[in-house]
Amino acid sequence: MAADIEDRQHVHQLIEQLGPEQIDAVARLLEVMVDPVARALAAAPSDVEPVTEQDRRRFQEGQSWFASRGGKGLSMDDVVAGVGIKPEDLR
Repeated sequence: MAADIEDRQHVHQLIEQLGPEQIDAVARLLEVMVDPVARALAAAPSDVEPVTEQDRRRFQEGQSWFASRGGKGLSMDDVVAGVGIKPEDLR
């Protein structure tokens, strides 16, 4: 028990010496350590797929399309009309 109290005091002393960015990092680490969901998320494999040349081309095409329309997209009414349904059919 005494070692536990001494360890906690030592940790508090170390934390008092940290700068704001370090405090944020330590806080995130402690949250992951005590929260089982956060711990599972931190240990989960990354689901990031590489960006392909096709992805880049389609992005550029989309940017050009929006630029040609003054930065505006389509309204929901235009979208549903384009596929042959009415807005009330979505409910």
